[in-house]
Amino acid sequence: MVEVVHRVRLFVFSFVDSHPDYLLLRRDQGVEAIWTPLQGRIQFDEKFEGAVLREFRREIGLERPEEVIDLQMPSQFDLGDERVIEWNYACRATPGDPPVALHSDWADYRWSVFQEAFPALEFEQDRAAIIRLHTLLAG
Repeated sequence: MVEVVHRVRLFVFSFVDSHPDYLLLRRDQGVEAIWTPLQGRIQFDEKFEGAVLREFRREIGLERPEEVIDLQMPSQFDLGDERVIEWNYACRATPGDPPVALHSDWADYRWSVFQEAFPALEFEQDRAAIIRLHTLLAG
């Protein structure tokens, strides 16, 4: 039997000198020690936007994003006996806001311009999502 797991992936951005900077996070060890956007499970009976706000607050300690954008590009993959469906969102942080309280799951963070953030992302679906976000923000 396949269990379906829903997760949100949050691309946090902020405008600095009229261009967007993107927040990348890295776990402390192992296979997952790569630069990535925020991510977290959607809890049973929770709405997408509720999960976005909870993860934003829990993972980086900022109270509320200035704006939430549904990137409208879900992705899915099978991982053992789980089917993982990921919903991509973007959250605008207040300019200059560093993470206040980085959750213990994360070892490091950095703000990067698009030209640095894009190649730092390991997964193709993350690269596709940041391209969509960057295009939306430029328009």
